[in-house]
Amino acid sequence: MAGVRVVELAGIGPGPFAAMLLGDLGADVVRVDRPEPSPLGIEPAYDIANRNKRSVVVDLKAPEGPGRVLDLVARADLLIEGYRPGVAERLGVGPDACLARNPALVYGRMTGWGQHGPLAARAGHDIGYTAVAGVLGLVAPTAAAPTAAAPSTVAPPSAAVLPDASPAAPDGPPALPANLLGDYAGGSLYLVVGLLAALHHARATGAGQVVDAAIVDGAAHLTAVLQGLLAGGRWQDRRGVNLLDGGAPFYAVYPAADGGHLAVGALEPQFYAEFARLLELGPDAPAQWDTARWPELRARIAARFATRNRTEWEAVFAGSNACVEPVLTMRQAHAHEHLAGRGTYVEVDGVTQPAPAPRFSATPGALRRPPARPGADTAEVARDWGVPSLAAEPAEPAEPAEPAGPAEPTGPAGTPVPPTA
Repeated sequence: MAGVRVVELAGIGPGPFAAMLLGDLGADVVRVDRPEPSPLGIEPAYDIANRNKRSVVVDLKAPEGPGRVLDLVARADLLIEGYRPGVAERLGVGPDACLARNPALVYGRMTGWGQHGPLAARAGHDIGYTAVAGVLGLVAPTAAAPTAAAPSTVAPPSAAVLPDASPAAPDGPPALPANLLGDYAGGSLYLVVGLLAALHHARATGAGQVVDAAIVDGAAHLTAVLQGLLAGGRWQDRRGVNLLDGGAPFYAVYPAADGGHLAVGALEPQFYAEFARLLELGPDAPAQWDTARWPELRARIAARFATRNRTEWEAVFAGSNACVEPVLTMRQAHAHEHLAGRGTYVEVDGVTQPAPAPRFSATPGALRRPPARPGADTAEVARDWGVPSLAAEPAEPAEPAEPAGPAEPTGPAGTPVPPTA
């Protein structure tokens, strides 16, 4: 994406991550920071979402602020903003104003609820967006003990209804997968796909457009395959009782003797056979698809895993196709032999972080710049983009600036939402 210019209006959560991804792919990303510090309170050197970017500081509430952003927009291909609907318009940098300056601009809007709908103006976070989209309810936590077995009328492996015999808690509250499913999977990645598609159209036609990327839309879209299974009667509309959500004893997580965990994904018969052999389940163990005996099979698998620690089981399954892997923490993942061999994680300036993804054979991504410090690149951007207004001294405000700043509808759960502008 070398040569593609991106303006990012500073925010938190999925918008900055999307801009980081574009920067990792080679785009020239300029982040327009606010005069006040980020509400997240992260030290700039550790704010990995701001790598491969340059930063300028613009006060959008100052008289000259909107004009300076529009001067950048005139030189840009893409813009990313994450305000609530209507805020960018009130600040003078909404789609109409930006497209008037640059008709080929692709204007990306990153929100939780989207630009219209009954909840569009409401504050929110990943946890609420994924809850409403039907995604959070799919994630079952582990129960303290297996649930009681229910009488099974299930016969073939393709049947939808599985016995309620998983170690998950199908009737308990759902688990929280950080803010990965909503903010970053349903939000950032869908925004980037939309921006790239619209950029392709703009370069072919000269006409820009607005990309409305809502986390609720992206998160819902992620469930497409499961929605088909649900409609076809092959997925129960409750968590922890289906083939891929912990309902099957051979697609689940088990504790080892030392408290570590192993993830088992031995779905296919040949992989399950390898798994059963290495785990030494014994010839009298229930068959893989004898669903009436799944509670017994699950208990036997759990008992076997409890006899050794995680490292010992890793050695047992090493080099096999049994589909058993250790459940690692983030720091443990840094040192995993496969990830180390691929360079999945890299260390830059003492900070371990994911390398750019995906991989390209001819135009690989790269970590060209450390996380941008607010305002540190103003003179450089003013020169490179030919926007001298950025380097000009701010004018005296005609009246005191309003105390409220633009609100961010998205971001990590628990992050305070700034007040609406």
